[in-house]
Amino acid sequence: MSFAPSPSPLVPCPPGTDAPPTCEVPHFAPVRVRGGQGLLRRFVRHRRRAVALGLAVTAAALVAAGPRGGGDGARGHPAAEPVRERRAVEKVSAPVRIADGATVRLLRPGDRVDVIAAEESAPGGEARVVARGARVTKVPEPLDGVTEGGALVVLSVPRSTAARLAGASATARLAVTLC
Repeated sequence: MSFAPSPSPLVPCPPGTDAPPTCEVPHFAPVRVRGGQGLLRRFVRHRRRAVALGLAVTAAALVAAGPRGGGDGARGHPAAEPVRERRAVEKVSAPVRIADGATVRLLRPGDRVDVIAAEESAPGGEARVVARGARVTKVPEPLDGVTEGGALVVLSVPRSTAARLAGASATARLAVTLC
């Protein structure tokens, strides 16, 4: 007697006739389930990754919770006053030989002086101010026995004033007055 699947749901089929044929299961290593004891140990071992992940999450949270609205789209605090561009003052160091060496010994770095040029050719000569408020940067020590030609002083002046000082020292005797 043979059993065939019944086309009608009312007629029962013998058990096992509707199951697929059996096949062999391949061999595999047993599955081991780890507990939570090693999680902390692994976390500490890979702390660089954990710190990087924590920083990334914090940054994302800060961006998401950032200020809303504001209208103009600007972020942060508005500046109290706009930043002005300053033109660089071109100061140069100008070595100047002063006719009176004793006057130069009174000067110290940081002093402010006016430089006056007196023409040598004119008797009773005209004196003119060549530099106003020049800052003394250095007072070099005079060489032994060289005091008859005056004394050297280094002044910090704008570039144009340095050119006037060089020109005046070639034709006139220079003197200083403390400001």
